Amino acid sequence: MKFIWFLLDSSFDDLRRNKARTFLTSLGILIGVLSVVLMLAFGYGLQGYIEKQFETLGKTLIMILPGQGFGGSGGAGLIGGVTFDEKDVNKVKKVTGVESVAPVFTKMVKAEANGKSQYSSLVASTPEIFSSGFDDVDYGRLFTKTDVNKKAKVAVIGSKIAEKLFGSNKNAIGKTIRIQNQRFTVIGTFPKKGGGALGSDIDTHLIIPYTAAFSFNPDKTFFAIYLKAKDDKIIGEVKADIKKTLLKRYKEDDFTVTEQAELLGTVNSIFAILNTVLIAIGSISLIVGGIGIMNIMYATVTDRTKEIGVRRAIGATKRDILLQFLSEALILSLLGGFLGLLIAVIIVILIQPLFPAVINAYSVVVGFGISSLIGIFFGVFPARRAAQLSPIEAIRYE
Repeated sequence: MKFIWFLLDSSFDDLRRNKARTFLTSLGILIGVLSVVLMLAFGYGLQGYIEKQFETLGKTLIMILPGQGFGGSGGAGLIGGVTFDEKDVNKVKKVTGVESVAPVFTKMVKAEANGKSQYSSLVASTPEIFSSGFDDVDYGRLFTKTDVNKKAKVAVIGSKIAEKLFGSNKNAIGKTIRIQNQRFTVIGTFPKKGGGALGSDIDTHLIIPYTAAFSFNPDKTFFAIYLKAKDDKIIGEVKADIKKTLLKRYKEDDFTVTEQAELLGTVNSIFAILNTVLIAIGSISLIVGGIGIMNIMYATVTDRTKEIGVRRAIGATKRDILLQFLSEALILSLLGGFLGLLIAVIIVILIQPLFPAVINAYSVVVGFGISSLIGIFFGVFPARRAAQLSPIEAIRYE
């Protein structure tokens, strides 16, 4: 134990004598750890946010999607497949165990009012769609089945649309909004949310009765059909019955019946690959920093050749010299790793109001683990060179 304390104390003394060189050497590791931790913070933060959004949908949600859904292989997915219509909606409503059905038509549109415009994600559906993450309004109301039956030109809009066109959510209520030359009355506004299951930004969503969207949707088709099962214990049976019903009209590859757990599994597998790639990219900076440590340590060995000779002459072994320089390289790496992690934490705290970044234990372990390995790996070569020096030649070195 005394030897370890002596080793650390000696290493810190040597590093303190060259503060500028110590800082510059650690800077490469600092940047590398900062990159790795921030990338993982963004990746895991976004993954956690998406998981929370799926959780708001409830365990009983079932989705009928075109093609192979989000789980297609070889590039297959939402591209291809069929478009659904009211016949499909009426058929799946009759499936035993189905509580509610919400057909979904989506389209990017430009919402206009007061000489201003805002590109928006139009969602045409039934009132049942509001249970999929759109169940609250801060002003006004949601549209009802009566509005659907009357083909009422009413809309519930996101906060970004309301603020852009009318100044605030409250001011938007009762006002008229134009969508592709069609006039709609704003009856409700959603509070600011910033994300959701139906798209990347709920704040730019504009939801209307599907019967009022036939001017945009002359074929009266739907992109997807959302359903709620009466109980999460019967989801498997309901999915099987829905599939059997639709197979009477379509081929198996034309559609996918999926549930929240399956989508979440797909999302998690995608993020697992993404986070691995992010670590690999950030590690490039760490390797560059490690090479910097190795170069500096080689220079240090040259500068301290005479000191090494004196130490060997008074009894220090090759192992002592090896551990001395290896500990200095490790301290440099850990110092850079700690500063990189500290700066990453500060950055994450500052950007959390804008982006759901999060630093978890895995990010910390990966950051410190890689920086430690870099210090040992790149420090061992100059340390071995120092240990192999002949005491007599080292003392005579000028």
